[in-house]
Amino acid sequence: KKGGHKGRVRTYTSPEEIDAQMKAEKERKKQEQEAEEAGAAQNDTAEEKLPASGSDDSDDENSLRRRAGVEGLIEIENPNRVAQKSKKVTQIEVDEPRQLSRREREEIEKQKAKERYMKMHLAGKTDQAKADLARLAIIKKQREEAARKKEEEKKG
Repeated sequence: KKGGHKGRVRTYTSPEEIDAQMKAEKERKKQEQEAEEAGAAQNDTAEEKLPASGSDDSDDENSLRRRAGVEGLIEIENPNRVAQKSKKVTQIEVDEPRQLSRREREEIEKQKAKERYMKMHLAGKTDQAKADLARLAIIKKQREEAARKKEEEKKG
């Protein structure tokens, strides 16, 4: 007879207990959302009253509040962690051209080469275009000859 792993008796939660736990969890989430909305409304009103106040302070407070688990309890300083700083609209330099990656540069070059080739092809300057035009001329001559032969047969 093979039993459980550690020989413990398995206990199962009843559906009533599961429902109660789910309801408690929903209530807790609802209260947290209401608290966050109230806090956000207070932050918005404070920013409206003091437009000159820096938004950096509120960002620091939000980041401290958003920490979950052990991070919120213990202050850690990881030298390898790079903090992502969001740039303000005034700090972004629009005038400076963005450096393209190698793949982006090659993709743009490929598109330009394709456009150049299509222009030359439409103008009839590429080898393929010349071959196509020659083939079309031969076919045109053959059709003209076939039409001429039909007319001669009808007359004759």
